[in-house]
Order: sequence, then C-alpha cells, then structure tokens
Amino acid sequence: MKRLRVERALLSVYDKSGLVEFAEALDAAGIELISSGGTARLLADRGIAVTSVEEVTGAAEMLDGRVKTLHPNIHGGILADLGNPSHVDQLAEREITPIQLVVSNLYPFEETVAQQGVTPDEIIEQIDIGGPAMVRAAAKNHEWTAIVVDPSQYDEVLTAIAEGGLDDELRTRLAGEAFAHTAAYDAAIVGWFQRDQELPDSLVIPLEKVATLRYGENPHQTGASYRIPGSASWWAEAYQVQGKAMSFNNLVDAEAAWRLATDIEETAVAIIKHTNPCGVAVGAVLIDAFEGAWECDPMSAFGSVIAFNRELDLETAKAIAGRFVEVVIAPGIDGDAQDLLGAKTNLRVLVAPMPDRRGLDLRRIDGGFVGQPRDSVVFDDWEVVSDRQPTDDEVDELELAWKVVAHAKSNAIVIANDGAAVGVGAGDQSRVGASERAVKQAGDRAAGGVAASDAFFPFRDGLDALAAAGVTAVVEPGGSRRDDEVIAAANEHDIALVFTGRRHFRH
Repeated sequence: MKRLRVERALLSVYDKSGLVEFAEALDAAGIELISSGGTARLLADRGIAVTSVEEVTGAAEMLDGRVKTLHPNIHGGILADLGNPSHVDQLAEREITPIQLVVSNLYPFEETVAQQGVTPDEIIEQIDIGGPAMVRAAAKNHEWTAIVVDPSQYDEVLTAIAEGGLDDELRTRLAGEAFAHTAAYDAAIVGWFQRDQELPDSLVIPLEKVATLRYGENPHQTGASYRIPGSASWWAEAYQVQGKAMSFNNLVDAEAAWRLATDIEETAVAIIKHTNPCGVAVGAVLIDAFEGAWECDPMSAFGSVIAFNRELDLETAKAIAGRFVEVVIAPGIDGDAQDLLGAKTNLRVLVAPMPDRRGLDLRRIDGGFVGQPRDSVVFDDWEVVSDRQPTDDEVDELELAWKVVAHAKSNAIVIANDGAAVGVGAGDQSRVGASERAVKQAGDRAAGGVAASDAFFPFRDGLDALAAAGVTAVVEPGGSRRDDEVIAAANEHDIALVFTGRRHFRH
C-alpha cells in the first residue's frame, strides 16, 4: 500500500477552526506551508513559517481577491501525475514544485443566504471559485495530492503523516468527501438561483448520512438516515433523552406524529402507528389530551409513536410509564418526568424542535422522484351546503377532524367527538369502506360526533354509513358529480355538511 509523504501543503480556508494548531503540527513535521489572504496572515501572526501564494505565482491578487490561486504554479503543483515522466519534466521545465496536501474549505454561501437583509450582490460575492477549483483538482489527483475540506479531518491526517504518510484508502476517502463537499456547495447555489421557482427546473439535492440504522423497514433490509447538509432537520437536531437508537420505522412514524401534533394549536397529543393516526385529542391539560388520544384506539396504540405539542410533565409521564410505547416526542420534558421515564430503558424519548414546513415533499419512483409543495390545512373557503348550519361546537370538532384526516393515508375518514378523533378509517381502497371502519372503531362515541373525509364522497353511501352511526356534521372537499345526491342525503339525515373546496389525499 502506497503512502503519500507530505513535503508541501497549501492552506486556504474560510473556516479557521483548529487551523493554527494543525499548521503548527505540519510545520513541526518539516512540511513547507503555502497560504493566501487571511489564512496566510493568521499563520504569520502566530509565528508560523508560511510562503504566500503571491511568492509562488509571481502575481499579486487581483479583482478584490477573486483571482489569487488560479495559476499554473498552483494547479500544476496540485494536478501533476508524478508517475507520468512527461508531467515530471513539465514541472521541472517551469520550476513548479509539487503540492502533496491541499487544505481548503469554502466561502460561507449558505450562512450568508440565511442572514436577514443581505443583498443579492453580497450573496454572489460568497460564491467561491478558486476554492472549489483547488478542492476538485486535489480530489481528482488524490494519488499524489491529498485533500482536506473539514477541520474534523485534521487529527486523522496528522496521525497518518506521523506514521509515514497518507495511505491509498485514506486519500481515496478524503477525495470522495471533498467531491461531496463541493457538490453540496453547488447545490446550495443552484437552490438560491431558483429560489422563486415553486417547482424548480433543476432540483439538486445533496445528502449526508446522519446514522446507520439497525435495519430498514424489515430486518432483511439495511437502512440509514440522511439529511441535506445545513438543513434544519428536526429529527437530526432532536435531543434523544434516553432509549435505544431510532430505527427506520421509528423515524418515519416520528415524522408523521410530530407534523400532526405541531399542526394543532391547542394542547394536543398525536398517536401514530405505521404513519397513520390511531389517536388524536386536545385537552385543557396534557394528561387529558393523552388519555383522550389513547382511548381512541388502545389496541393500535400498543407499540406506537406519540407526539406531544407541549412540554411533557410528570403526570403524563406516569400515564405513559404504564403502557408499551416505542417513541415519545415533545418540545421539552421536565426533570421529574425524565427521571420517571428513565426506568423504561427501551423507550426512546426525544426533545425536538419544530418541523420545517417549507420545501418540497418528494416521493421516490423508479429512476426519479415526484415532488410537490408540502400540504397545508386551511379553513378559509369553507361553505355550508346543507340546510342545517353546524353549531359552534360542531365547527370546532370539524376543524380538528379536518386536521387529522389531512394526515391520514387515503382513503380516509375521521370521526371526532369531544376533542378527540374517536374513529379513524385510513388507507382504505373505498370511501365507504373507510367510513365503515371509522364507525366500527368509534362505536358508541360516533353518536353526536362529526366526521371529515379527505376527498369527496363519490356516492351517498359513505355519508349514509356515518349518519347511521349518529354523526351530526361532516366536512369534505365537494366536487363530485353526485354532490347533489350527497347534499340531499345530508338534508335527509339532518346533517350539517360543509364543503372545503380543498382535497387532502395522502398516498
């Protein structure tokens, strides 16, 4: 295995974390250091021997620093294949010395975009040119030039140098990480240029692995979690208070639970099984919301993921402790509740930030993706189409049912009563089937309750099934060719019927 001995290193970084210590170690190892701009000044100020890029190129920086390393004396030293006699001869002819190590990271483009009040001109100035060119050059020629793009790599590189040089495996891995670094950088730039396109013409999405999971959806599948570099991924930023590592299914269900719970303004609890809500309730206090949600479907709630949109308190923690739950998510947890749940070592407890509701919802299909803006629930265009108007209490229940049904897999019907989703029929092949399942689950609690349908009723049979169970008000998008028939059925049963004009399919 070949080890690359480092005799000359080029350092040009924006993120200077750990740089001085790294450069001191390189200098102590007898490695010549070349640097430019602010990096060179920092090293010189710390008494580290450094040769400026200007001395190597014979040309001063120009265009306000836009051009400094883009020169044959730099890129020839980085890109030369030292196993090629012609390359070696050309270097000798031009008196260019090879560079075995490039340390470079890029201007803070994403950080600048995130700032308030920054101008387009200021953002464009953070599009690095020389940095990516050096990074890509070194990564391409990794047989003869090693590339370092992150301060977290410094210790490993110093260890390799002390052991006689960077081996093939390390240089190859660093090169791959470097290309991922520049790819993510370019993707951020593309995203900014297409920021006003709801559906961009080119969607460039870099992903970095956060964790290797125990397995995928099933034990015979491998699994990992990935995030867009620099993105505000709630699950990657969540603090896991206790419990085993999150699995593939835990993460998918947690995403569904957290988005539903945080879509509700009142104190609320959402219980999820296989991405579908099996219990949702609001309450004056958290324990009431939890007990109401659990009673929706106690059998399905066994082994579920539960999201709370308020800090988890001791009383609610006591109720959780007596039940089998896989994951609990909340925006906070008080100390007593944390101590109590600590005895349940298999229970995963997450303290999580709010989910980001921006961006595209992408679904994988063969060879590509389908994408759309994330769905959102609004109440602006509701229209009562029945003879009977819903009461104020019914409107409150209808709004809860409408939020829940928007998070259930289609076809979906949700029955709500007394601040809880007491019946959920989700993922059914027919709407009447979803109605019947919701009614069966709700049992006696359907009487006096309301219902929401994620899409229109194509026939009156679904509404008839709800009416037979005692449902008094229904909300649905409308838009069926048989709307008149459905409205007539509502009037026949003295049901208040509301059309939203907005469908919430979820596949």
